[in-house]
Amino acid sequence: MEKITSLLQAVLNVSASLKGLGVHLIRVAIFIIFIWIGGLKFWNYEAEGIVPFVANSPFMSFFYEKEAPEYKDYKLKEGEFDKVKHEWHQENNTYGFSHGLGLLIMSFGILTLLGIWFPKIGFVGSGLVILMTFGTLSFLVTTPECWVPDLGSGEHGFPLLTGAGRLVIKDTAILAGAVVVLADCAQRILKKK
Repeated sequence: MEKITSLLQAVLNVSASLKGLGVHLIRVAIFIIFIWIGGLKFWNYEAEGIVPFVANSPFMSFFYEKEAPEYKDYKLKEGEFDKVKHEWHQENNTYGFSHGLGLLIMSFGILTLLGIWFPKIGFVGSGLVILMTFGTLSFLVTTPECWVPDLGSGEHGFPLLTGAGRLVIKDTAILAGAVVVLADCAQRILKKK
């Protein structure tokens, strides 16, 4: 029993020592996710894929030229090309908005990563990540495509998330991680004063 207690104590000590590494790994994870997802915003299929979220958002829809319900006639499957639909997306500012959003997302990821060395920069970056994830999570309320539609099975609506809804809900983990990183940056900034 004494060996088990000793082993448990050693495991707890090692685990407790990983907190600082864990916070840095959250920074790295946010960086990887934001660089990758932000970079994908320069590909047409990704720009087209975010249209339902942006078009239905009261915070972002003004970036598009077309009204929200119209996009449903111009949806494309990932990897599909249709000249008429592509032209509609060009007229809608689908690609221009997506490129700008991609640059913002990548910037937030870089600022958050820099928090490893520069806590003030990391504080700003993680704060921006928090704001962005609140915006993303608002899609659960504003985007009909987040919920399984009533197509006759009897299984529809809240709490049944579609693929789009499952994509959005994962931002709760990014939000939680960004709060941890923000707190770490704030503690480090306060220690220097």
